[in-house]
Amino acid sequence: MKLPKLVRDLVKAQGSSAKPSVSPFRRRRAEAPRNRPRFMIATGLFCAIYMVIGGRLVMLGAVADPNDTYRSTAGQGPVTRPDLVDRNGEVLATDIKTASLFAEPRRIVDADEASEALMTVLPDLNPKVLHARLSSKAGFAWLKRELTPRQQQEILALGIPGIGFRTEKKRFYPGGPTAAHIVGVTNVDNQGIAGMEKYVDDAGFRDLRQLGFAGNDKMEPVKLSIDLRVQHIVRDELVAAMAKYKAVAAGGLVMDIQTGEVIAMASVPDYDPNFPGDALKKENLNRISAGTFEMGSTFKIFTTAMALDSGLVRYNDVFSTTPFRVAGFTIKEFHGKGRPLSVPEIFEYSSNVGSAREADLVGIDGHKEFLTRMGLLSRLRTELPETAMPSQPKVWKKINSMTIAFGHGVSTTPLQTAAAAAAIVNDGWYVPPTFLPRTKEQADALRVKVVKDQTSAEMREIFKINGVSGSGKSANPPGYHVGGKTGTAEKVVGGRYSKDTRFNAYVGAFPIEKPRYLVLSIIDEPKKVEGDYAATSGYNAAPMVGNIVRRAATFLDVKPDFGDTGKQLLVSY
Repeated sequence: MKLPKLVRDLVKAQGSSAKPSVSPFRRRRAEAPRNRPRFMIATGLFCAIYMVIGGRLVMLGAVADPNDTYRSTAGQGPVTRPDLVDRNGEVLATDIKTASLFAEPRRIVDADEASEALMTVLPDLNPKVLHARLSSKAGFAWLKRELTPRQQQEILALGIPGIGFRTEKKRFYPGGPTAAHIVGVTNVDNQGIAGMEKYVDDAGFRDLRQLGFAGNDKMEPVKLSIDLRVQHIVRDELVAAMAKYKAVAAGGLVMDIQTGEVIAMASVPDYDPNFPGDALKKENLNRISAGTFEMGSTFKIFTTAMALDSGLVRYNDVFSTTPFRVAGFTIKEFHGKGRPLSVPEIFEYSSNVGSAREADLVGIDGHKEFLTRMGLLSRLRTELPETAMPSQPKVWKKINSMTIAFGHGVSTTPLQTAAAAAAIVNDGWYVPPTFLPRTKEQADALRVKVVKDQTSAEMREIFKINGVSGSGKSANPPGYHVGGKTGTAEKVVGGRYSKDTRFNAYVGAFPIEKPRYLVLSIIDEPKKVEGDYAATSGYNAAPMVGNIVRRAATFLDVKPDFGDTGKQLLVSY
């Protein structure tokens, strides 16, 4: 049998001893396994690159840059804050729409030309910063927040490509500075940063906003405890007193004794919250809740109440007022009577010696415990974020207790002083102050007994005596029966108490027979007015309270009572 020619030729070429040759087709199949890993690696790299690119695109589309204010909120639109209103529904703070200017620098054709054009409308912008933003490679940049409608129209007329506007919300305060220290302010992003505006954010609005639940629909307004009519009166009297007595500052408040509601509170100098930058000025401090002061003889309210409540002193007890020395210091009177004084007389004549002797009977530990019980030595907690921490001696010695008895050595806030004094005349019940509406029932659930009923009754009588015949006469307008206590504290200047620099205060309650409201005034460094005997609190702080009571009593639903004589006149009329 003959072999095919092709086979014979192959056998001949290789020789009979050679191994059979491999077919070219089989060679290709043998080499394939060596190339396959390369192919798989190339394919894997190709897929991985496209997966990374695709994943990045999805990420950019779904997740906003937290540092990009525009992108992070563009889908939500402007968020509306709840209005702040007074107890009668009068608007204190509300949102209005405003336009803000932004740029997309990548779309800016000529940064130099665009900068020059914008500066013609917005000359207050920094030209270097503006040019840097317009010439950057960023996709978005804010240029100016809160434009006026006129500015927006003029910029639109320029027709600059890559420039746009975004509608935002801006906080507006119709009353201007009337209740500035209570309502507070918001920042450029309409977030509360002070006062009750910050309280609203801290109470949950910030969380709603971040979670996207605070939409464009108007939320229910937040009602405050203040009465805008009384608030206006208080601030008006403070401004007038500051000018009349050439003082550096003044403050005042009206508080509901039974509920703890702050009906009005003001401190001047103040600021217009529509221009929040002024809130940072040192002189615009809220002195009522965020400032601490030695409250002078108003502290004798607590010394007298402490002595009576301890059981060691009785209402008709008499004390020597002869000056005496303690730890190298002389305790003496400002205007001494030169005779022993009863407890009511110590209060009426504002006896330093008598108050020091009362404190000495109670003792250092008892004195410190009583002031702590009254909330005068710890930070006051209210809805208002701006509250100061009182100061006291690190170690209480006998001399400290005696000077604190008449108002030197402890610094506390006027708001704390008012709340503690309200408890003294409120049958001994301490009610925490609040800037939100509170019913009598709600207040009763919070109140704490701090002094005995008898102590409170005796203190009301002592308040009344001082209002009728003592240093508080000028705070007692006819018909309203205001009782209280003056305080004239020498300020520390150069490390020493200055006789010519004073911080004056008056704390009054009315109608004193059954007190409904407490009124406090402070005035810092008042000057003597022509015709007055001195610049003490009886000549300035007390009249301020009298003016507030006279003007505000009608709004507080307190009718004047002129006794039997007044009733007879009404019948005759």
